Amino acid sequence: MSKRALILIDIQHDYFADGKWPLHGMGTAAGNAALILAAARAAGDTVVHVHHEFESADAPFFAPGSPGAQIHGEVKPLAGETVVLKHNVNAFLGTDLKALLDKAGVENVTLVGAMSHMCIDAAARASADFGYATTVIHDACATRDQEFEGKQVPAAQVQAAYMAALAFAYATVVSTEKYLAG
Repeated sequence: MSKRALILIDIQHDYFADGKWPLHGMGTAAGNAALILAAARAAGDTVVHVHHEFESADAPFFAPGSPGAQIHGEVKPLAGETVVLKHNVNAFLGTDLKALLDKAGVENVTLVGAMSHMCIDAAARASADFGYATTVIHDACATRDQEFEGKQVPAAQVQAAYMAALAFAYATVVSTEKYLAG
């Protein structure tokens, strides 16, 4: 049995170009996530799909039960794959994600999805803090432009800053190509 798990986080319709909260490069990130997913399935790794729904129907995106909150078809869960619903930024907070990973004997966690500066960052730090060897596939993750103190921060800079911070102490951060090459 594999000791690895792939966790796909928030690859949901509202993050795509026609959604309520589009991210820069989400189509490319989802395509790369699909490649990682196919490899994980072929290797017999544990696969966990995490999706976010806000608890209020008037949420700006990911409203409960809405089409935008559904997992995108490019990474659609297969029968038997675990799907975890979360209501917080951190996929481990308020969910049974850690218990599921521990029950499966997982030691190595690979993360893909969105948003890099929120849910990927929180999950990677929590994963490492829980003792899992953590990998983030940077080009299978997406984010969006941010603003701080009146300054616009382009998505590419947000992505680079968060991946650099995670690579410093929390995760191995690699491209899809490098990860698939082993």
